[in-house]
Amino acid sequence: MHTFDPISPIALDLGFFTWYKYSLMIMTGLIIAIIIGIREGNKLGIKTDVILDGVLIIVPLSIIGTRLWYVIFEFERYAWDFMAMIDITDGGLAIHGGFITAFVSAYFYTKKKGVNLLSAFDIMAPGFLIAQAFGRWGNFFNQEAHGGVIGGVGSSWDDQRAFLSETLHLPDFITNQMYLNGPDGLNYYHPTFLYESLWNLFGFILMLILRRTKLLKRGDLLPVYLIWYSTGRFFIEAMRTDSLYIGDTGLRTAQVISILMILGGIAMLVLTRTIWPQKKYAVVLDQNDVLNQLEKQMNELLKSITDEKVMADYTAKFATLKLQIEDLTEASWRDQVQPVMQRFEEDLAKLQA
Repeated sequence: MHTFDPISPIALDLGFFTWYKYSLMIMTGLIIAIIIGIREGNKLGIKTDVILDGVLIIVPLSIIGTRLWYVIFEFERYAWDFMAMIDITDGGLAIHGGFITAFVSAYFYTKKKGVNLLSAFDIMAPGFLIAQAFGRWGNFFNQEAHGGVIGGVGSSWDDQRAFLSETLHLPDFITNQMYLNGPDGLNYYHPTFLYESLWNLFGFILMLILRRTKLLKRGDLLPVYLIWYSTGRFFIEAMRTDSLYIGDTGLRTAQVISILMILGGIAMLVLTRTIWPQKKYAVVLDQNDVLNQLEKQMNELLKSITDEKVMADYTAKFATLKLQIEDLTEASWRDQVQPVMQRFEEDLAKLQA
């Protein structure tokens, strides 16, 4: 029953090329995050090409950030060995570094592209959670990011296994994989990768539900992410055996950062409802739905127009209408801008005639 036979961490081995399941899971999560981000981003008025260009810039920087964060807190291990610093084949990525890098990069990217920063955060936050949920399964295949010995050192293997298979009702492939050579020898260890993966998955589903309600304001999904993810990470981190520490303080880096992220999330929720008020998420969706329909209608009609002056004139009219609509924040925005919208639609009707 107690057989040490770990699942191979390799997904594909061609001899000259080896693809590890760790990277496969990360890529799977990333692809899902991108697809979902594009669909929601379009509804928020962010073009697909803008999102994809952002992915090509922000994702590589985030990977560098995750590695840099890990190296900083494990610097003695690398001792100025540059090749060891950039070698991630044996693990060594810290998500908090990637998070910070991603959102700082997004700030500068959206500023350059003229995209609303908070709307960008609203499509990034759910993507982060689902990507992290998949990424933790990469830790599973590597038998890392696990907790301590189930029941404590000295408990019987039968009791340890029973906790996984009978108490948690986990399938055999997970139970068997958690029988590993950890810091306390060959034992069954807590599957903290699974705890965090499920926590992130539930948070992702919660975000999908929340963004179709009238509870959120634009930008709220970022603080929701900060609070949800960090709350789970704080408690799960206490169970892990591979934590990064702040020097010799005995303080786990991830727990300290989690507390700061929770406080930051709460502060942001307060700010967007007081001194930095934002429109409702539902209003942003409604406005961009109207704008997307009008723009599509205009572009279809302009396909048959060869007069560049006419094309420029209609494009300018649409840009003006878009600015007027985006400046409105109340749910009754349609009533306020109805005359302008009606004139634009009448102009389109003339173009069609």
